[in-house]
Amino acid sequence: MDQLHQLTITQAYSLLRSKEITSRELTRSVLDRIARINSKVNAFITICEDSAMARAAMADERIQSGNGGPLTGIPISVKDVLCTRGIRTTCASKILEDFVPPYDAAVVEKLNNAGTVMVGKVNMDEFAMGSSNENSGFMITKNPWDVSRIPGGSSGGSAVSVSADMCLGSIGSDTGGSIRQPASHCSVAGLKPTYGRVSRYGLVAFASSLDQIGPIGKCVSDCAILMNALAGYDPKDSTSVNIPVPDYSDLPENGLKGVKIGIPKEYEAAEGLAPDVSAAVDRAVVTLEKLGAEKVSVSLPHTRYAVAAYYVIAPSEASSNLARYDGVKYGFRDPAAENLIGMYKQTRSNGFGKEVKRRIIIGTYCLSAGYYDAYYGKASQVRTMIMEDFKRAFTHCDAILSPVAPEPPFRIGEKTDDPLTMYLSDIFTLSANLAGIPGISIPCGFSGDGLPIGLQIMGKHFDEHGILKIASEFERATDFNTKKPDI
Repeated sequence: MDQLHQLTITQAYSLLRSKEITSRELTRSVLDRIARINSKVNAFITICEDSAMARAAMADERIQSGNGGPLTGIPISVKDVLCTRGIRTTCASKILEDFVPPYDAAVVEKLNNAGTVMVGKVNMDEFAMGSSNENSGFMITKNPWDVSRIPGGSSGGSAVSVSADMCLGSIGSDTGGSIRQPASHCSVAGLKPTYGRVSRYGLVAFASSLDQIGPIGKCVSDCAILMNALAGYDPKDSTSVNIPVPDYSDLPENGLKGVKIGIPKEYEAAEGLAPDVSAAVDRAVVTLEKLGAEKVSVSLPHTRYAVAAYYVIAPSEASSNLARYDGVKYGFRDPAAENLIGMYKQTRSNGFGKEVKRRIIIGTYCLSAGYYDAYYGKASQVRTMIMEDFKRAFTHCDAILSPVAPEPPFRIGEKTDDPLTMYLSDIFTLSANLAGIPGISIPCGFSGDGLPIGLQIMGKHFDEHGILKIASEFERATDFNTKKPDI
C-alpha cells in the first residue's frame, strides 16, 4: 500500500470503487510521499495534512454508501492562486503571506463537491508572473527530473507535485502558458481550456482577459476527468460562457482517420528552437500520421508579434489588478511607515518581488495618458489579428500542433538576469491565450540529456474534447507518460 501515490486518477478510482483500497490509505501514501521529498523539490507552500485525512474519511463514507464518483477520495493539489476557505492563499507573495480567504474559488467548491481530497497548496511564480518558478516569494521549486533545473512556470508547483507523485492531479492557472509549459518540462499532461469554459471566480487575478484555470494530470484521461468537474457556467463570473459541457472522459480508441492537423510554418523557424525539441515534435507528427491523421500546412502570420503584444496587455492588466494591494484592506502592511503615502510605498516595495514590480511599472506606463493608444491600444489590435489568424487556420484543419517550449528545462539561475530571453520561453504558448483557444501539453520525448519535451495541441474555441481525443490517441501509441523521474 505504500506505493499508492504512484496511481493515476483512473487507476485509483477503479480500486476505490471496488473497495480494494480506501481514500485514507491513498491519502496517507501521498502525504508520506510529500513528507519524504518536498524538501528536495519545494513543491508545496502549505500542506493540509489534518484536513486532508478528515476529507479522506468523509470520502470513504461516501464511497461506502455508493455515492462516490470518479474524483471521490482522490488526493489533489491546488495552485496557491486559488482561494480556499480557511486555508491561506499566498499567491507565493510576501504581500499575501498570511491571507486566509473567507470563501472558496468556484473550482475549489466544485472539486469539494466531487469529493476530492486537497492535500495542499503548491508553489508558483509570484502572482503567476513568470516562466520558471524562480519568482516565488518563498522558495524556488525544482524539476524532479533534474533538481538543478527549473520546472517551468507559473504553475511549476502543480506540475512538480503531479510528476513526482505527490498527488494524483493538480489544478493550475494559465495566463500565457503557465499550465502547458511546466507540464512539458515535467513530463505530465496539462490542459488550458477555452477562455470562459471554467469559472475564474476566486482566482486571484493577474491578467483578467487572459487567465484561465485548468487541470494537470499524469495522463490525458486524468485531465479529462478533472475537466468534467471544472467546466461549466458560473453566474458569479461575468466571463463564463453558458454552453453545454460534453463528457470529456468519453475518448474512444478508434484512431484519427479524417482528422487534419495543422503545422504552422512560422513555428518551424521560431527563434531559439532547440534541435532536440524540433526532432521530438517531428517524430510526434509522424506518429499521429500513422494513427490516421492528415498533416496540412497552415500559416499564423502575426505570430512574430505575439510576445510583444502579450507583454503589453498582461502587465497593463496586472498593474490595474494589483493596485488593490496597498496595505489598507488586507495582506501585508509595512509597520515602519510614518504616514499614508509612505505606507503605500513601503508596503508595495517590500511586499512585491522584483518581477511583479517590473510588470506593474511596465503596465502603468503603457496605460498612462499619452501612451495608452500607442501601446495597449495597438497591442489589442494585434491580438485581434492573431485571433483572425487562428480562425483562418482552423478552416483548413481540426487542430494545430507545435512545441510547447523552445528548449528543454534550463538551469536554475540561467536566465534570471535577462528578462527578455526569459519571456521568449512562452513564444509557442502565448498565442493561445491571446486568441482564447484551448491547448494541451503532452509528453512527446526527451532530450539527449534525458530532459522532458512536450507537444502542444491547440483547438478551436470550446473544442477541448477534440484535442483531448488527439492527445489520448497519441498517448496510447507511445510510452512517454509512463516514465517517471528518479527522485
